[in-house]
Amino acid sequence: MGYMDGKSTLVEVRVAAMDLLARREHSRRELHNKLERRFSEDQVAQALQTLAAEGLQSDSRFAEAFVRQRSQRGYGPLRIRQELRQRGISDALVAETLESCDVDWYEALEGVVERKYGGHPATDLKEKARRQRFLLYRGFAGEQIREVLD
Repeated sequence: MGYMDGKSTLVEVRVAAMDLLARREHSRRELHNKLERRFSEDQVAQALQTLAAEGLQSDSRFAEAFVRQRSQRGYGPLRIRQELRQRGISDALVAETLESCDVDWYEALEGVVERKYGGHPATDLKEKARRQRFLLYRGFAGEQIREVLD
């Protein structure tokens, strides 16, 4: 199968793309990277353009679903922003999506702290620094972290 035998068609590329999209939303770049392993560049580009025009693939929809899913798993806006960029989402769309999502990042941060540390304050500066590093890694802003941990 694939373009190695020179016989794959746009229909096959479309079916492969639809199979991926049926499982979850994908960014255009993600779909491109997965499909180019099996099909020619021209076929992939053409199929993705058609899917986007038909509204079956949408970077905007992908970004919204991604923000919702990652924020529910305890990740902050800085980490989510970086992950979206890695998946080929434009800075403008990332900013727009993070702005329009109805996530209270302060509340999300407090939820992570509560789940991870059970409301117990840090016993010493070393422990507090460890918690700050963890929360920074999770993608929350240093200013908010200090506010929540103090």
